[in-house]
Amino acid sequence: MFERTSKRIVRATASVLLATLLVGCSGIFFFPYRGHLQTPDQLGLAYEDIYLKTADDVKLHAWFLPAAGSVQGTVYYLHGNGENISTHIHNVRWLPDKGYNVLLLDYRGYGLSEGEAALPGALWDIKAGMQWLIKQRDVTDKPLYLLGQSLGASLAIYFAATDVQARQQLSGVVSDAAFTRYGDIVRHVAAGSWLTWLFQYPASWMVVKQYDPIDYIERIAPLPLLLIHSRDDEVVPYQYGEQLYRTAVSPKQFLTTRGFHGGTFNSANNRTTLLSFFDKNRGAVAAPLTRNQE
Repeated sequence: MFERTSKRIVRATASVLLATLLVGCSGIFFFPYRGHLQTPDQLGLAYEDIYLKTADDVKLHAWFLPAAGSVQGTVYYLHGNGENISTHIHNVRWLPDKGYNVLLLDYRGYGLSEGEAALPGALWDIKAGMQWLIKQRDVTDKPLYLLGQSLGASLAIYFAATDVQARQQLSGVVSDAAFTRYGDIVRHVAAGSWLTWLFQYPASWMVVKQYDPIDYIERIAPLPLLLIHSRDDEVVPYQYGEQLYRTAVSPKQFLTTRGFHGGTFNSANNRTTLLSFFDKNRGAVAAPLTRNQE
């Protein structure tokens, strides 16, 4: 009797832990913060509040930072899974002074954007931002680059690889600290705690699979690709960046950095490398998708 009761307790405890882990998976991918902690003008930046509607009628919010002086191009920035554009703005606040417009989009559920954070909704949000951008003066006749960090980098890979309109407009894609698969990052997080260690594989099998970056990164070519990853990254392991680079097709470039996750552009050297990538690929535009890629 005692043995049967003990087994039931163990099974129940395991079920609770697994359920907790799976609920936490959505937090791994999307951890939004409503409202803003600061606005661009508080950082000395000119900006416009932009409101967009997605194909499924969700109202989104974004900031457009106009270039200071002569426009060199535009950067479409996709932030990571935590907080919103009001905290991630520090990664791109330096670009307007270098002559680049910047569009910072908050996915649904983040900041002032309506809806609930989820896939594939975030990809529809990115599409809405792209459609707005290419209608703007000083964007269509200048280079346009997609820059994503962490979750934003992983979404950027899928989007650039599969969206016909984006491939016709972009001059390059920059992926900073992307993961290979959604299941891989769930397994990595689960393995970091003794409470969830046993469930790392069951949990990874149950998460979304159809948008895994490593399954699509080859399709970005011939659009130029810059992959960035820090050897010190404890959130998204460095080997994920290496795997993505090995799978990607030329033209491709890999920048190994040092420092914490999300801190790439605190470094002047890394900023210089990014600007060099932009300058090198100013005239590059990828061919449309073939029938087999659609």
